[in-house]
Amino acid sequence: MITKKVNNVKDAIEGIESGMTIMFGGFGLCGIPENTIAALVNTTISDLTCISNNAGVDDFGLGLLLQKKQVKKMISSYVGENAEFERQMLSGELDVELTPQGTLAERCRAAQAGIPAFFTPAGYGTEVAEGKEAREFNGKMHIMEEAFKADFAIVKAWKGDEAGNLIFKGTARNFNACMAGAGKITIAEVEELVPVGTLDPNQIHIPGIMVQRIFQGEKFEKRIEQRTVRTRN
Repeated sequence: MITKKVNNVKDAIEGIESGMTIMFGGFGLCGIPENTIAALVNTTISDLTCISNNAGVDDFGLGLLLQKKQVKKMISSYVGENAEFERQMLSGELDVELTPQGTLAERCRAAQAGIPAFFTPAGYGTEVAEGKEAREFNGKMHIMEEAFKADFAIVKAWKGDEAGNLIFKGTARNFNACMAGAGKITIAEVEELVPVGTLDPNQIHIPGIMVQRIFQGEKFEKRIEQRTVRTRN
């Protein structure tokens, strides 16, 4: 029987080295691989290129890697909730590649599917298009975007089995689904790890063939990035 299970997060991140490119699933603080990020923070790994929708907040998520200056480049679509991110970007300490959100997702999906590049109208005529091939399709200009090339993709799922099959819960499906299988090695951090055969095949979102390592995380905080409530009358 094929098993992708590793004993703990330390075993899961084996082989991650300074200078690598890593994808991190999640959207804001929803569905981020909390345990894996924390484990990386406790290493001396540096000069990482991180591909993520955003960079968490100052004291949680990828913001912790930024605080320790372990990230040299962020490829993201949104950076508004992290003051340290802003400071490093404006000071020139951090290289930032801002990418339209749909383009970011498609560059992940293209890597997942083995497609080297695609054309999109998003960003044409802006600085996003600088240095990229442009072609006209059906009377509209498009720019060519290349699939990401990542050493590792790290995703977080609600439930998984030891063969690597994954089920995401609610909006935590976000970038996790298109990043699974989009790196040379995919690490899946799950809330509940079950034996093979336990999951209903009709409920599986990502098949185990796209996952190389899986482990059960613990003590998930699941923070809310911003919480707005109405005033009681």
